[in-house]
Formats: sequence, structure tokens, C-alpha cells
Amino acid sequence: MTDAPNQKEPPRDNVVALPSPDEATEQRGEGARNLAPWALLAAAVLAGVVFVPTLLYTGQDSEAPNAPVVDKALEQKPSVSGDWLSDNKEEVVEEEESDEVAASAPEPATVTPTTEVPRSPGYVAPQQQPRGPRAAVASSKDASFKDARNANLAGKKLAANEARAAKPAPISPTAKADKRAPEPEPGEVRRDDLEPVDDNPFLTVASKPLSTFSIDVDTASYSNVRRYLKRHVAPPRDAVRIEEMINYFDYDYAPPSGGEAPFAVHVETASSPWSPENRLVRIGLKGRVVEAEQRPVSNLVFLLDVSGSMSAQNKLPLLKQSLGMLLERLGEKDRVAIVVYAGASGLALPSTSCAERATIMRAMDNLQAGGSTNGAAGIELAYQVAVENFIEGGTNRVILATDGDFNVGTSSRSALTTMIEQKAKSGVFLSVLGFGMSHNDGTLEKLADKGNGNYAFIDTASEARKVLVEQLSGTLVTIAKDVKIQVEFNPAHVASYRLVGYNNRLLAARDFNDDTKDAGEIGAGHAVTAIYEIVPTRAATSEKTGVDPLKYQAKPRLTPAADSLELLNLKLRYKQPDGHTSALLQFPVSDSGERLEAASADMKFAVAVASFGQLLRRSPHAGDVGLSEVLALARQGQGQDRHGYRAEFMQLVQNARGVLR
Repeated sequence: MTDAPNQKEPPRDNVVALPSPDEATEQRGEGARNLAPWALLAAAVLAGVVFVPTLLYTGQDSEAPNAPVVDKALEQKPSVSGDWLSDNKEEVVEEEESDEVAASAPEPATVTPTTEVPRSPGYVAPQQQPRGPRAAVASSKDASFKDARNANLAGKKLAANEARAAKPAPISPTAKADKRAPEPEPGEVRRDDLEPVDDNPFLTVASKPLSTFSIDVDTASYSNVRRYLKRHVAPPRDAVRIEEMINYFDYDYAPPSGGEAPFAVHVETASSPWSPENRLVRIGLKGRVVEAEQRPVSNLVFLLDVSGSMSAQNKLPLLKQSLGMLLERLGEKDRVAIVVYAGASGLALPSTSCAERATIMRAMDNLQAGGSTNGAAGIELAYQVAVENFIEGGTNRVILATDGDFNVGTSSRSALTTMIEQKAKSGVFLSVLGFGMSHNDGTLEKLADKGNGNYAFIDTASEARKVLVEQLSGTLVTIAKDVKIQVEFNPAHVASYRLVGYNNRLLAARDFNDDTKDAGEIGAGHAVTAIYEIVPTRAATSEKTGVDPLKYQAKPRLTPAADSLELLNLKLRYKQPDGHTSALLQFPVSDSGERLEAASADMKFAVAVASFGQLLRRSPHAGDVGLSEVLALARQGQGQDRHGYRAEFMQLVQNARGVLR
């Protein structure tokens, strides 16, 4: 028989009485008279037999008559002081973490907290002694038996845990070659963790002459898509944001040569490969270049997720390596603080001059992952530290590094984005670095959007080098904020149009002149590209425009300007990084009439990336362009490719052959 936890007192009719010595003699013979029942129980305990007889409730324990037997030797309590514990019951086991990494992970090191802020989650509290009420027992003999039984169970569990830790996990040949733990198969990202993205439809100029949207310098989608395709797995449709794929690459746009505008504007037209009678318009912005010696002094706060879900090799260890690269590029006048968060948040390092680089690196190296994820508490503290150390005229920025697994505290997307939107008013900008599976990709994108920032996905050390070393000024230094684009199409030449990508960056026409409406930021040296596909009036049919000819309405009356060769009028609004009033730029654009074959290398490559994104999204606008055509177009547009990123793109197209069917 076994103990039944929380079982009510059994009726007396069901109580099994132990036999008397006389009865035992009659049933078993003279030898049974010398063996008492408790001697049998003692022999069973000494033999290590885990067999628990039903305890007879005597009714003497009035405090907890129905209390279950508590295995106190295995019971552990989290620290009541809010300190982070590596064995927190809410710890999330990350699916990407290999057994090898888990077995070899060192014990969390102590991070000394300051007196002004909560204790850091990196702090490890002393081992707690088992606590809790004693279970009800039938007698002192029963209690002794249970203590022995519990000790036996605890010893067996400890031995099993030690055996699991000592057992080496199998390592793939690939992992042995590069000395890294193998990354798991990506698997499908949960649908509700991605921002739903619908393809922009063709809109008629007669009913919608204006197209308005916010710029986007994020690149996370391309890195995430690359991670899937390297595993020969199709990325989820909503994970493919075409504008982020296009903007991952740099283009040969000339920066502004002078004047007050912080960026230069470039426009190119060509025929469309998706529908040869249609035309493409590529709009490119190039931010003012800021050399390293001209970069403003930085006040940076590293907001680091050290929860249990960050323990995998491609998360916290890669995060430390990435920020180490950034630290090497900072000057002695720059300052860095480190805020960490798990179940609680804390200041691992107060704002420190980068002249003390060793101190900063030591603080990062001491951090270990464990516990649940209270991102909201960390965000509050990080912005507080950034504001307290604000540098007028400098770069003031929080760099959030996380897998986005917010699971305690304020964790909903709407609540977190509202919080970030309020914090952005402090003049502190935000950069978001995603690590690992990025299963909260949609949330991280929104946080960067509302925080006047940028969002990159770091899956390799080379990607970290691209974002934090090669594009350091673009990542840290904002040259213009709230940048909006509005295009007015000439109905004399354009019947309908669609914007490729930027699906979740669309704005209402009235938002363009509304300086309270938030929009995207552009960093120093950043390039931003947008592509329109237009249906010329000469090629317009109801099939192309999606709208039948009107029966009761004539063509709209055109102004004299419509008789020009202008295809569209391009307008941009932007603010200075510390400004509140926008400035206006506008440019009339005419169609060059060029075929795509005669277009620039940058035009060809950008169109190749857009085509690939449409194929990955299974877009109805992809036309007859397949992977072979994408690859050929990318080769024509490869250009100098100084860092090899375009060559890598072509390899991804090759990888997709077995994925897209």
C-alpha cells in the first residue's frame, strides 16, 4: 500500500489491525512468535526497501489531520528577499540549450549590488534550509520511519542528478569542428508571437493618390530568415518583413554633400520583373556619415536579460562576446552601465568610464543565466540610470539584449510598448538586440519602434561585428528622428501602385504633417530603401488595378502639373534628434523609361532581395519570378560586395531550393 496525499480519515471498518502474537502462532507456527511487526519494519528500512505502509491516523494531530506527507529533504524555497536563484522554480528551460552547455555551466557568480538600487539578479543567495510544517504522523515510530524514507529518496535523487551532470552529451561533428554547442532545429515560431504581416495591395490613384509611411532601419528579419534557411527550414510567413531584408544591405548612395539636411535622397526607376509592363520606383536615403573621432560622447546602459531562457550558447555567451566587441570601439570618455533582470532587476555596474574597460568586462563576465523574466522592472531601472547620467549633446541610449521571453511582471506587448513610448520622451533612445530563437520577435520590433530605436537579430559573432563594429555610428548615433515619407502619384501616368514591404509602418495621410505622430529614426551612415511597383495608365486594366471601370463617375479633372512628365511627387519630413518641429523636403520624380537590365547594380540587387522576400512570403505579387531568376538578378547586382554579404544572400537563395516547393 502507498500513502494517499490529502486523503480523509478512513472509516474504522477499513482499518487493518496488526495480528497478535497468539494469532501469529496459530497461523505461522511457533517461529513467528519471536518476530514483532515493528522488527519487520526496521529490517525493511535497513535493507533500503522503499515501501510505505498505510499510516493509521490516530486523531491526535489536531493541527493538520489531513496534511500530506511532505518530502522535506527535497523541498526548496525561493529567496524571500527577491534575490535571483539559479534553481528558481519559475526558471524556463530554453529549448535551444544543449545538454553539454547545461552540464558545464558554472555556478552563478556574485555581483555586488549598490545601496541605491535593488540587488542584481546575478547575486546568488545562500542555500536555504528546508522549511515547512511537519506532516501528520501516527506515532514517533512512524515519524522515524518517514525520516529514513525521505533521506533515502533524497539520496537517490541527488545521485541521479550527479549522474546526469556527469554524463557527457553527444556532440555533432559540426559542433566539434567549431567548438560550439549545436544550435537546435528552429521549429515553427508561435503564431501569436509574430506581428501579423499582410501584403500591401494595389491601390488606385483615383481613390488613394497619397501613400504615407514611416521609414524603417531594422534588419532583424533578414538575420532571422537566414537562420532558418541555413537549417533548410522555411521561415514562417510573418517572420519575413521585406523592407528589413532590403535594408540589411548597404547601397552605394552618396551621403549629403552639405546643407542642413541630415540625409541625401536618391530615386531610380526601371521595369518590373514581376510584371514587365509595370514600373518600379526605388527611393533611397543615405544618412550623414559620422567618423569615429566625430562621434558624440556616449552614455550607454546595457540592459541585459539574464533569465533562465538565456542560458543557451547562442544567447548569453554570444551576448557577452557581442558587447565585448562594442566595448573595444568605445572611447575613454564614453560611459557604460549594466542593468540586469531576471525575476528581479538590479544594477550590476554603475555608470563607469570606458577607461576602466577591465572593470566593465569583469562585470559582464560574472553574469550567469537563471530565473524568470521580469523585463518591465529592468526597463524602468535602465532608463532611470540613463537619465541620471544624461549627457547633453551626447548619445544617450539603452541597449536591450534579450530573447524577448518576458514572462513575469508587465509582459503583454501593449503594456511594454506603452511603457517604452513614455520612456522615449526622456530623450534616451533605444537599441534592441535579439538573441536565440527570438520567439517574441514581434514584441521586440515594437519596442524598438516605440523607443526611437533600431532592432537587430544577433545569431552569430559575425552579425554582432556587423551591427556593433562596422555600423557602430549608425547603431548608436541618431541623425534624424520621426522620418516620414509621403508620395503623391500623378493620375495622368499612374493608374495604381503598391508599396513593397513596410506593411506595419503605414501611416494615414494626415499623419504626415502631424508632428506628434511617431515615426522611424535614421542613424549616421545608414541607408534606407523603399520600392514601389506602379501600373502605368497605358497598361491599366481591371485585372491589374483590381477595380472595374466606374459607370457613373468620369475621370478626375487634372491640374496643369499633371501634364508634365512627373510620375510622382516625393515628400519627406524629419526632426533633428533633439527637436520637436519637423522640416520638409520634396522632390518631383520622372520616369527614366529604363529596363531593369540597364539599371544600376544596386537597383538589381534590391529588386532581387524583394523578389526573394515575396517568394518566402508566398506573395501573390511574386509573378513568374522563381529562385533561378532571383539568383541571376542578384549576381548581376553583386557589385564590389566588400564584406561578402551579397554573396551570402546568394547562398541563401540556393538553400531555399529545397524549401520552397
